[in-house]
Amino acid sequence: MNCLQLLPGAISEIIASVSDTGVLTLADRYGLMAATLDESLNDEDRGCVNRLLRAVLRGRVKIVNELSAAF
Repeated sequence: MNCLQLLPGAISEIIASVSDTGVLTLADRYGLMAATLDESLNDEDRGCVNRLLRAVLRGRVKIVNELSAAF
């Protein structure tokens, strides 16, 4: 079984990037996937992920298929 580990500070970086650009990139989505599979994710980070996903559902954040938001 592959071990998937989230980089330290990755959630806060994703949140900062999304709040700056208003888009969720492919790299961000892979980071969120790693976060959801991380059983040791603390409550604060889990809450941040949930808020970000709610923003996507409400249309406040756009999903793009670009690897980076610098386009």
